[in-house]
Amino acid sequence: MKAGIHPVYHQTPDIVCTSCGTRYEAVGSTAAEFRLTICGKCHPYYTGEQKIVDTEGRVERLMRRYKLDSAKS
Repeated sequence: MKAGIHPVYHQTPDIVCTSCGTRYEAVGSTAAEFRLTICGKCHPYYTGEQKIVDTEGRVERLMRRYKLDSAKS
């Protein structure tokens, strides 16, 4: 192998959930750390409880983007 052309390989990178802060250890990767928005410990499908993940709804985002009045609809 040529020296200096290959990326650095990390044996145990960390995987971090930004929602609950849980840290996992991966087997190996070229990235030192991964950040997840939601993991298996806090995902509603696996926990069985419903919680709001998105802070803003799609309809409100559309209304704001196109500057529509919500009273007209």
